[in-house]
Amino acid sequence: MSKPKSVWEEFFADRRSGGHRSSAEEFISREAKEKLFHLDGGKTLLDFGCGAGELLVYYALEYERLVGADFSASMLDEADNKIKARKCENITLILADDKTVWEKLDSSFDRITAAGVVQYLTDEQVDNFISHASGYLNKGGKIVLFDLLNPRLYPLWKIGLFSRDFGFKKVVHKIGFEVHSVVSASLKNRPKDILGYTHNPFTIESIANKHGFEMEYVQSMYYEYKYHAIIS
Repeated sequence: MSKPKSVWEEFFADRRSGGHRSSAEEFISREAKEKLFHLDGGKTLLDFGCGAGELLVYYALEYERLVGADFSASMLDEADNKIKARKCENITLILADDKTVWEKLDSSFDRITAAGVVQYLTDEQVDNFISHASGYLNKGGKIVLFDLLNPRLYPLWKIGLFSRDFGFKKVVHKIGFEVHSVVSASLKNRPKDILGYTHNPFTIESIANKHGFEMEYVQSMYYEYKYHAIIS
């Protein structure tokens, strides 16, 4: 008997694109450039939750060897198409989640990163991820978690505070819609938001400290309600 899929595995089962604000190549390239700045070097990289490989193919220009991991076969299929189209021969893809990825690795890395992934992990799962990642990190390496949902800013984004056409009527409408969504999700015993969980920066920092790391908090340039956790 196969194990039941999580709600996230079900959601991403047939998807073929990531959750970027824009799929335009110009935007993805700028987003990748920001992330490469925070990754700050190294020669080998594990991109956990690489999705359709939108960022991975840009990382490949700066790293000698890369591994992209994701639990969605359809996403990895799309990533494979991108990799072949760009002739990125330094990338290996593996099908794995946050629990199984470690047993499928055969080497350590200078950088371990995840972009737009931590929102699908609970605090306990983040703790386990950082704990396992520390065992696959080379000396002087970094774990960089990109685009975490900020619990202080995310609700403001949800009601449209950052939108260009922000207005009282629209805010009231959005609040009503969000309340309905929360109640509906609760009745169906599903997550209240398909974007996942928010994570307090101080909670992530305390987890990092627990495992002997320091954490730097950086606001995302392209998502007003997200932040990056640079763990070293």
